[in-house]
Amino acid sequence: MKEGKEIVADPIFSKIGLAADRLGVDSYVIGGYVRDAILGRDCKDIDVVCIGSGIDLALEVAKEFDLPEHAVSVFKNFGTAMIKVDDWDLEFVGARKESYNRDSRKPVVEEGTLEDDQNRRDFTINAMAVQLNKVNWGKLLDPFNGLDDLKAKIIRTPLAPGITFSDDPLRMMRAVRFAAQLGFDILPETFEALKTEKDRLSIISMERISDELNKMILCKKPSYGFLLLDACEILPIIFPEFMKLKGVDTEDGKGHKDNFYHTLQVLDNIAENTDDLWWRWAAILHDIAKPQTKRFAQGKGWTFHGHEEMGARQVPNIFKRLKLPLNEKMKLVQKLVRLHLRPIALSKEEITASALRRLLFEAGEELEALMTLCRADITSKNGDKVKRYLRNFDIVEQKLKEVEESDSLRNFQPVFSGEIIMQVFDIGPGREIGLIKIAMREAVLEGIIRNELASGWDLLIEEGRKLDLKPVVSLAEIQ
Repeated sequence: MKEGKEIVADPIFSKIGLAADRLGVDSYVIGGYVRDAILGRDCKDIDVVCIGSGIDLALEVAKEFDLPEHAVSVFKNFGTAMIKVDDWDLEFVGARKESYNRDSRKPVVEEGTLEDDQNRRDFTINAMAVQLNKVNWGKLLDPFNGLDDLKAKIIRTPLAPGITFSDDPLRMMRAVRFAAQLGFDILPETFEALKTEKDRLSIISMERISDELNKMILCKKPSYGFLLLDACEILPIIFPEFMKLKGVDTEDGKGHKDNFYHTLQVLDNIAENTDDLWWRWAAILHDIAKPQTKRFAQGKGWTFHGHEEMGARQVPNIFKRLKLPLNEKMKLVQKLVRLHLRPIALSKEEITASALRRLLFEAGEELEALMTLCRADITSKNGDKVKRYLRNFDIVEQKLKEVEESDSLRNFQPVFSGEIIMQVFDIGPGREIGLIKIAMREAVLEGIIRNELASGWDLLIEEGRKLDLKPVVSLAEIQ
């Protein structure tokens, strides 16, 4: 692990130290950068605390880099300032101490010492500081033995954990998130405080909770964070829908897999192949409706018919409650949940060109995400079974590629649009337009016609005739 002077070896720290010495203030790099530098993790966010005005120090540092004053973003209400230097993000703040009202996580802030500032930090591994002034250049100040906790891979609070979490309950989510990101354990005393203080999360906005949850989901092995949240009884508070997946029912001696642990395995599987947050959310929600669709059928066992469609309908409400975006990201997750069984079904039966066309049409640009999710969904402990499924998926993907190349159905836009139909039959908007569009689309997907005007012209006229419509233009006039 790096020593203090190694942590601040980059020339940027020398410039910060020079500016601090000119102002006559003690300055330190503190928190996440120190932690990550010791662990050998890449970090471009530098938090600098000084005994004095962080805004004045930021303005002085800007001079070191020949930056104009307007390059410094100043937040007077918070006493902080930020500078962007190349690919570094620097934030400056004066040392402070905090006191909390029980009904709010927003503290009353006063000027303080470095010791005060370290006392208010969430975890020992985030309370370490390295001095930047020339007189004590590179000195590591570690009052809570954060370095030892890094070596032991432990998450521990600087002060009594009950106080730390009660003051700012978001720290409970951060404890789990850091444990998941770093692969650390949470000290038993600290973990017990998570359970004791969990109800304090009620004063935290769902946006802040979901932000920490998303960071956890983006970890290398996100299941670890979920298991910790379950063990400390926080998961039922923030994500009750997910908890309903837990447990196994037995009927006539027949059980089913525990969908809670299955989903976590799917999440870990997909995490090995993508860093896309929304693909990972699709893994989390792909079986979310299984509890509501679970039925026992004599002679067949447990079924979950329609869980993919019901799950897709639940996605917007879950996103809304968790304050996740209700835009194209949500629609992507919804589509993947709705379609996640389709490639699996194709891999088990004789693959028809029509079924492939329909999957291409419905998946569109999300086909890669869908196939990645389906591969992740194979969680059998039977190695031969897994290999067989994966081989079948290889066959499905190859056939999809062949159909795509021949029919160009990805992002399929029917040439027989409403405008074309209205022009051909000289009619306005109405139910007839919708009926003809559906008939033409189905004909393309069934391979009866190609998605071309000339190929489908005769069928278009025939469909119009069924509705007592007559063409007023010819194919040549349309083309």
